[in-house]
Amino acid sequence: MTDSTSRRVTANLALSLDGRYHGPGGPGDFSMFAPYVTSEVARRQLTRIWEGATTAVLGRLNAEGFLGYWPSVAEDENADPRDRGYAKWLVDSEKVVFSTTLTEAPWERTRVVNAPAADILAELKATGEGDILVNSSSSVIKPLLAADLVDRLYLMILPEIAGEGQRLFDDGLPATKWKLTHQETGDLGEMALVYDRAR
Repeated sequence: MTDSTSRRVTANLALSLDGRYHGPGGPGDFSMFAPYVTSEVARRQLTRIWEGATTAVLGRLNAEGFLGYWPSVAEDENADPRDRGYAKWLVDSEKVVFSTTLTEAPWERTRVVNAPAADILAELKATGEGDILVNSSSSVIKPLLAADLVDRLYLMILPEIAGEGQRLFDDGLPATKWKLTHQETGDLGEMALVYDRAR
C-alpha cells in the first residue's frame, strides 16, 4: 500500500461470460442475472463485500435504484438474514453518490459529489478507516480501474453470454496483476471470485 491509511478501495460487480454488466436491452437489462442473485454463493458474496466496509460509493442510477429497494429489506423480518444484513449496512453506512444532476442527497448519511472519481476516492483513502466499497456502479469502477485505484475486486461470473451490453474491462486500461484470494462455484454454474491487486 502506498497511501497513509490502511483503507482499501473495493468494488463489486456481476458479469456475464463475455464480460458484460447488463444485457442488450440497455443499462436496466439485468434479466440474465436474475436466476443467480438469490443463490447461496451470491448471498455469501453479498455478505463478503460489506463486512469490512464503512463507506459505500454509488453512481446516481444505482443510488436511486437501491433507495427504492434496500431500505424495505432492512425492515423486513422475513427477508433472508444475509440480504437484511447488507440492507442495514447500506442504510446505516456513510454513502458517497457521484452525480452531475442530483442537487440533494437521496439518503441520510449521504453526500453527492460532482468531481472525478479518482480524486474523491484518493481523498477518502487518506482519512478514516475500513474499506470503501464501490457498490455495483460501473460508472465509478471504470475510472478507478483506469487510475489503478482499486485494491480488491469482488466479481460474480454468470454462465451466460449476453452478446451485447457494456463491458467492465475496456481497451486501454493500464496493465495490472491480480491475486485470486477466494473462489466459489454455485449449483447453477455461477462463480464468486475475489481478486486482490498485486502491488
